Amino acid sequence: MPTAIENMKEGTYTVRYNEKIATSVFRMRLDGDTSAFVRGGQFVDVAVEGFFLRRPLAVREWDGEGFDVLYKVVGKGTEAMTAIRPGSILNVLTGLGNGFDTSLCRHSALVVCGGLGASPAFTLVKELKASGKDVTLVAGFNTSSDLVLRNEYAGLGVNMHISTMDGSCGMRGLVTDVIDVLNGEWDCFYTCGPTVMMKAVCAKMDIPGEVSLEERMGCGSGICYGCTCRTTGGPKRVCADGPVFKKEEIIW
Repeated sequence: MPTAIENMKEGTYTVRYNEKIATSVFRMRLDGDTSAFVRGGQFVDVAVEGFFLRRPLAVREWDGEGFDVLYKVVGKGTEAMTAIRPGSILNVLTGLGNGFDTSLCRHSALVVCGGLGASPAFTLVKELKASGKDVTLVAGFNTSSDLVLRNEYAGLGVNMHISTMDGSCGMRGLVTDVIDVLNGEWDCFYTCGPTVMMKAVCAKMDIPGEVSLEERMGCGSGICYGCTCRTTGGPKRVCADGPVFKKEEIIW
């Protein structure tokens, strides 16, 4: 499989829209070359005017004209992004990361998301459904105002089983509580979201699985080693060697 550096493309992209869709969450559509994307779970690195480091953002979906990303305002860089207007031109590194391996699923997959983890999982679910696989989606949020992509997943024919910490939507509690109630039979799982959630999911599931890690990144292309994580194969870079790893690789 190509590394992040080998598959990476740099280009300019035109912002079609940049709109708020939930509490502190925005969706941005960028038009331009998408030929570097090959799998759901890959990401891009966006240059933001006035900031030295780029912002790594998971890709929700792409087509022949462009792609869209979801981002949450968590600091000055993402706050500055909310002011980007339609028609703006951005420099973007695309095709980063290895993405999810859909061949891991034989018949039925459990996909577990937390917060904006629902974004990179979208194309994964779309690809699994297109290949005739059965998909169960569990998504956890803090509260109902954080909920994203419910209608989009419904459009794929997938019901989003929701948990919220305050019980304002779906089941009160954690995604693992929902998994207990569903008590399904799956041959693999995929998970993306907060580290504590993914660790709990991996501990719970005794079937093959993949984990999409989140880390602060410097270069986004494997040069700086700033996003190194611990694995059974030694230190690995989340941006270049990941962000998706087999569950048995991760040392939590």
